[in-house]
Amino acid sequence: THPVAQKKPNEWGLYDMHGNVWEWCQDWFGDYPSGHVADPDGPSSGSFRVRRGGSWFSYAGVCRSASRHDGTPGGRGGHLGFRLARTP
Repeated sequence: THPVAQKKPNEWGLYDMHGNVWEWCQDWFGDYPSGHVADPDGPSSGSFRVRRGGSWFSYAGVCRSASRHDGTPGGRGGHLGFRLARTP
């Protein structure tokens, strides 16, 4: 571990977003639509949730915002977590 904001920020100016734990998302996992779509909606239901970002247990190429994988809801482990978010 290290103090907050000691590494470089990502492209959006956010610090410490990758490499700690895979982060669970509310979205159900599914294929993206074909072609370019900004902020695509996922399926309204499913068997697997989205997790993003990679963890300390991942190789470096996975530790990025675009890294997206599926996981069974309720899955647990030292490499899984979540991030709190607040809107104004």
